[in-house]
Parts: sequence; structure tokens; C-alpha cells
Amino acid sequence: MKVKTILVSQPEPKTETSPYSELSDKQKVKIDFRSFIHVEGVSSKEVRSQKIDLSKFTAIVLTSRNAVDHFFRIAEEMRFKVPDAMKYFCQSEAVAYYLQKYVVYRKRKIYVGNRTFPELGKLIKKHKDEKFLLPSSDKLKPLIPEELDALGVNWTRAILYKTVISDLSDLEDVFYDILVFFSPSGIESLFENFPDFKQNNTRIAVFGNSTVNAATEAGLKCNITAPSPETPSMTMALEKYIKEANKK
Repeated sequence: MKVKTILVSQPEPKTETSPYSELSDKQKVKIDFRSFIHVEGVSSKEVRSQKIDLSKFTAIVLTSRNAVDHFFRIAEEMRFKVPDAMKYFCQSEAVAYYLQKYVVYRKRKIYVGNRTFPELGKLIKKHKDEKFLLPSSDKLKPLIPEELDALGVNWTRAILYKTVISDLSDLEDVFYDILVFFSPSGIESLFENFPDFKQNNTRIAVFGNSTVNAATEAGLKCNITAPSPETPSMTMALEKYIKEANKK
């Protein structure tokens, strides 16, 4: 069956020259975007109930832009002035760059990993005497606490925001040829919003092993998977599939 419409379960990219707009133009398909999940900050009262005292920490481990936003939000709500000597360990260059929204980059001690958490762990290991705070969502990949425990460092997790399922009721009578998912939470949202969802002729595209597992456990057939050596990005995997499906 040919592909004419795609729904990506993420916010629309802010740049006009995104790989999705290129894919849409090249393959003549309509691509819509909709967040199946969103993030909500927890209150400073909830953070205090976790017995978190921001003044006790000398280093912050930042794995995402959400973690950056909510750390500084909570610091402001608690009237905590983040000391200039605070060290920041960022999982990627994108996270480190985003940190500039809140601090003068060149005047801070910022350490940048190479995208994966184990890579960041190598930098953390060199600063074993620090007291690390890990701002996180209520959903956290097991790899992260496992890695920090294995390093033997003094660290504390602070749940500063929660992943919440979005209301998709307006999509009830809207059908797409392909649905694209990037996390198990996206799959969870699909069935929370539409408990009677039947895949029928809808193709399911998934990114990452954990998302594949969640989709399979939910009874979905994964027609398109990424990353792979041949198609390292989701847009490349979609393009490969669409070319095959639409040439018939």
C-alpha cells in the first residue's frame, strides 16, 4: 500500500530545513507532527519532599535540555543562587550549548560527553570527589543510575519533571498511513488515548530498541525500524520504506 500521510509523535521541528520537510518535498507525502507526551515540572514542595537540598551539591549531571530548564526553574523557586563554582557535566554538545541560556559559558566549569552516558561517565570518573545531583524525569533509563553506581561516586537523583500523556482525542477519526514513535511512552500514550486501537493497514515506525520492545509487547507490528547501519536516522528509514511502497 502506498504512503501518502505520516504522523510523527513529536513536536514539529522549529527549522524550515528539517530532514522531514525535505522528505515531504522529495517523496510527495504529507507529514504532520503531534506530541503524544509532554513534560510538566514538579513543584518545589514535591522536590523538598524528596529531601533535596541544592546547597549540598558541587556538580550537576545534565542529560537533556529539560533537565537544564527544570534545574534552574527549581533553583529559582527555592531562591537558591547557583554558585559560580558549580560544575556541569553535560551528556552532549547540544545540552552544553543549551546551558548558555542560564550561565555565562566561558566562566563556568562545563564538561561535555560524546552523546552517550557511558562516555560522560568517563569524565565524571575523573571528578570522584564531587557531590553530584542528577535532575531527571520520573522516567529514567536504568543505564544511568547503573553507570553512576558503577563509578562509585556520591550522587543523588532529583525528580524535577514528569512525562505526561497528552490528550489526543481530536485525532480519533483521523487516520495516517504511518505512525512514528521514538519512546515507549509514545506507545503508552497511543493506547491510553485509544484503547481499542487496531493497526489494520497503518504502518508503525519505531526508533530504538526500547521502543521496538514496547510496540511489540503492545501487539503492534513494527514495519520500519531505526537506527540501523543502512538507515541511521528515522527520516532515512522512512524514505527507504516510502520509495519501496510507492513505486508499486
